[in-house]
Amino acid sequence: MTFKDHFSQQAAAYRRYRPGYPAALLDCIASRAPDRGLAVDCATGSGQAAVELARHFDSVIALDGSRRQLASAQAHPRVQYVAALAERLPLRDHCASLVAAAQAAHWFDLERFHAECRRVLIPRGVIAVWTYEKFRLDAEVDAIVDRFYSDIVGEDWPPERRYVEQGYRTLPFPWNEEPAPVLELGTDWDLEQVMGYLATWSAVQRFRVRVGHDPLPALRLQLEAVWPAGRARRLRWPIHLRLGRA
Repeated sequence: MTFKDHFSQQAAAYRRYRPGYPAALLDCIASRAPDRGLAVDCATGSGQAAVELARHFDSVIALDGSRRQLASAQAHPRVQYVAALAERLPLRDHCASLVAAAQAAHWFDLERFHAECRRVLIPRGVIAVWTYEKFRLDAEVDAIVDRFYSDIVGEDWPPERRYVEQGYRTLPFPWNEEPAPVLELGTDWDLEQVMGYLATWSAVQRFRVRVGHDPLPALRLQLEAVWPAGRARRLRWPIHLRLGRA
């Protein structure tokens, strides 16, 4: 199978500038698993979720179709990185307590993914998929980023992005669903980190190819006008989690 690879070209930037996940999120997910044996992290990217899951599970198998992403992944003694797809898990039947996908499930062939989860999960095993929205800061910065998102690179977002925009509420999820808490990711970032993060957007990459120039310098000028130089500011990222049980 092939996969929708929107991030290999910026694998190093993805590791450096993509935010991690709050401990409360991983604590919640791990607490629902029937045991702490094996967790599987699908489309792991640079391993942010996998390393956090390793605090809770004896072992974590972290998969990604991009070898470039895996080459940039964070090493951990309980995490094994494997080049493989979420729709074709290289695992035996009924071996995993948890299958997770962080900021990734919207890219999957969901019918195949869910079938594979059913195959590899143990009885009462848990599937957890989550996404985060655009960061929020204040009215001025939010308005600038929202205009960039919609009006500048809007047509370059792949169609699957709608699942993120809808907070995963419309993502096909054929499981016995369990209630999930309201969670938020927080980062203290300066403007350099924000621009690095925005450069990892798949829509920015597609815009550069389609139009032939980088849209970020003009955006930076707008943000510099409302962002104190060198100052880190607290960004809030709403998280949307869905939990299901086998």
